[in-house]
Amino acid sequence: MSTDARSRPTAPARILIVDDDPDLLRLLTMRLSAAGYAVVIAGTGEAALTQMAAARPDLVITDLRMEGMDGLALFDAIRVANASVPVIMLTAHGSIPDAVTATQRGIFSFLTKPFQGKELLSEVEKALRLSAPNGGRKLSGNEEVWRREIVTRSPLMEDLLAKARLAAQSDASVLILGDSGTGKELLARAIHRASPRESKPFQALNCGAIPEQLLESELFGHSKGSFTGAIQDHEGLFQAAQGGTVLLDEIGDMPPSLQVKLLRVLQEKQVRPVGSTRPVDIDVRIVSATHRDLEMEIGRGSFREDLYYRLNVIALRIPSLEERREDIPLLANHFLSRLSERNRKKITGLAPDALEILLTASWPGNVRHLLNVVEQAVALSTTPIVSAALVSNALQKNAEEVLSFDQARRRFEQQYLVKLLQMSEGNVTHAARLAGRNRTDFYKLLSRHKIDPALFKPHHD
Repeated sequence: MSTDARSRPTAPARILIVDDDPDLLRLLTMRLSAAGYAVVIAGTGEAALTQMAAARPDLVITDLRMEGMDGLALFDAIRVANASVPVIMLTAHGSIPDAVTATQRGIFSFLTKPFQGKELLSEVEKALRLSAPNGGRKLSGNEEVWRREIVTRSPLMEDLLAKARLAAQSDASVLILGDSGTGKELLARAIHRASPRESKPFQALNCGAIPEQLLESELFGHSKGSFTGAIQDHEGLFQAAQGGTVLLDEIGDMPPSLQVKLLRVLQEKQVRPVGSTRPVDIDVRIVSATHRDLEMEIGRGSFREDLYYRLNVIALRIPSLEERREDIPLLANHFLSRLSERNRKKITGLAPDALEILLTASWPGNVRHLLNVVEQAVALSTTPIVSAALVSNALQKNAEEVLSFDQARRRFEQQYLVKLLQMSEGNVTHAARLAGRNRTDFYKLLSRHKIDPALFKPHHD
């Protein structure tokens, strides 16, 4: 994009106000216009739908009680037309049941009349972050797209994104921390798009998904003939990302032997392909991510402290879905809209009791878990509204499927060790022999899983 395009003044956010009270329409128009917003008005729900198509607003503020189409019916129609537009609901008949119903259906917020002008403007500013991430301004170019994949209205996430955008402006290494399924790679890609390197490649590698003997070649490349099967030169991850960003996902799973080589790469800004005698200069920005507690891994001796400090110049922790429950309706409707389009289904929303189930469910797999549940419910739905029964069934079936590879491996290891100790009646030497491991390694495994072999020894009266 040219400099001229970046420097053009941006248009104000457009707000559609819907109310059958002309006096309130005038008052809201004055307040919002004075705050710098472009205002469009409608006196009925039906007129509002016409304005939606013509004005394409960034936010809708509607009364709940209106003649003809009421506010909730209008919201349902808006969600079909454009699920990403946030809606603020106003009512003079405020009650807890109304507020619960509104928020469960995915409405952004619920204000009871009369309300303070500052309260309204505060809610407007928050809501506009959904469609214009920078405080309600319409943005262009890199400013607008950098966080496009991250759907949120959580204050915790907004704080995180503000820090991420600042971090993106430097070349400092970033360590992204968070449980499996929280969206660590999405944040890494957002940092890349917000950085001066956004026009260069973004390359990601999961350090726990590739066998150790291949990982070095994937990272640093190899020369033709350097090992069996190396029939030509191979450009590694760092060279492929020249000028751009490298994401080392699940860095906590990197073998110790490669941690030493990675540290040397970071210090010297050069890679040496396997089998080559010539180093290659590299210019990349390093972002790493892990669900592990690396300081604990350092204490265990499985992660190098000097590498940790090289990678952890700026640390960003992504909150779990449990910590950002206000995002569940927003994310669920976002996934539903995307998946129904992909599956060529005319699905318009989740039933209120289905959304209530999502709001109260446990989410050990975080956002990825929620996506899996919505995807299954959409695939099996035969009606425009996804039912509570479909969501409940999907939750039950995804309870085990949501385990990450590391979680599944740890669970298998624990069950396997317990079985061996049961068979050997707590005899570690015998159990280690059955497992094909030496006693020292076997004791380390038992220690990692906090298993006491004495518990498996037979008790004699």
